[in-house]
Amino acid sequence: MDAFALGPVLISVPRLYAIGCALLLLLAAWLLLGLTTGTRVRWFNGLILAWLVGARLGYVAMNLDAYAAAPLDVLKLWQPGFHGIWGLLAALIWTAWSLREHLLSMIGAMALAIGTSALWLVLVTLAPLGGDMGIRELPHVTLENLDGEPVNLQSLRGERVVVNLWATWCPPCLREMPLLAEADTREGVTVVVINQGEELLQVVRYLDEQALAFRYPLLDPGQVMMRTMESPGLPTTVLFNPEGRAVERHVGELSRAQLDNWLSRH
Repeated sequence: MDAFALGPVLISVPRLYAIGCALLLLLAAWLLLGLTTGTRVRWFNGLILAWLVGARLGYVAMNLDAYAAAPLDVLKLWQPGFHGIWGLLAALIWTAWSLREHLLSMIGAMALAIGTSALWLVLVTLAPLGGDMGIRELPHVTLENLDGEPVNLQSLRGERVVVNLWATWCPPCLREMPLLAEADTREGVTVVVINQGEELLQVVRYLDEQALAFRYPLLDPGQVMMRTMESPGLPTTVLFNPEGRAVERHVGELSRAQLDNWLSRH
């Protein structure tokens, strides 16, 4: 499991780990650093901001081509795209500057920042809340396309297959649809967008209005794929390699950089 659903809201598990580690850092700082309340609050708030900015800019620097194609994506902080090492470096620089007049507290704060960052990395790696993708290979599921023709997902093996579960009522789904339509034109990539639980007219109207063309827009009125892929919510995207094995999964809105990285690695 890589996300929890709270009603219509999806909460990323790695971000949940990050929140827990940040709270642990705040508690440890309160108990161990001996700083006044004002100094501690200023340092901690600045550290969180420095980490976010540093981690984001570091990730952008490592994926310049993707962000050059869509510069405003840099500001979409709800999308994946943070690099922990760059974030930690920015946090340490902020700590050194903001606590420069409190040498022992500065050293202790740096140690706590490094320790909680290492804990976050361990949690993300070991995934104690569950890191299973929920699906191993392209399923033997047959769904109808918009013309009423049956399509068996197993028959698509041979290319990299991106399977996306979506609905017209889901804003993150709609934001990523142009990106998926673009990916569907790449050589060796097949994108399958499977609408969950809606009628044909709704789906056709939306795709026509947005001028979105996919080779495999499928209907899943019974939401079979939600159960098959053990999806906690929409959108859910899974990448299958040419042999039909699941190699990547993301619950929530995809970013261009994330999708580019997927397709370059597999």
